[in-house]
Amino acid sequence: MGRIVAIDYGQKRVGIAVSDELRIIATGLQTVHSKDIFSFLDQYTKQENVDLFVVGEPRQLNNTASDAQRFTEPFVKKLKKTFPAIPVERVDERFTSMMAQKTILEAGLKKKDRQNKGLVDKVSATIMLQSFMYSMKTKL
Repeated sequence: MGRIVAIDYGQKRVGIAVSDELRIIATGLQTVHSKDIFSFLDQYTKQENVDLFVVGEPRQLNNTASDAQRFTEPFVKKLKKTFPAIPVERVDERFTSMMAQKTILEAGLKKKDRQNKGLVDKVSATIMLQSFMYSMKTKL
């Protein structure tokens, strides 16, 4: 089995998390500038066996599309075109940033580290991936 790569796409930064090859553990990998995401993914997919991309889908509390979708939809279209052999799944990303901030706070990081938005994006991607992998296991 190949890895799953989760992507928390934002206008400025992109949080990235990956699964292990057995799809048991989700790990925050990196935060990259949004302009560099495709070169990063190109390099990563050449080094690692990736079977699936999971991309956060920004939604509002009433389950309608949020304003941020105008940025994520073109990204997803380009992702599918750039990596046609790797399927893309969308997952609801509501509350992941809030959960990431809470997780970082509970981890006891210093205030300066807690204010690192890149860390929040990476942890958000990890939470999305954990949730996705859990839902895959419960469907079996």
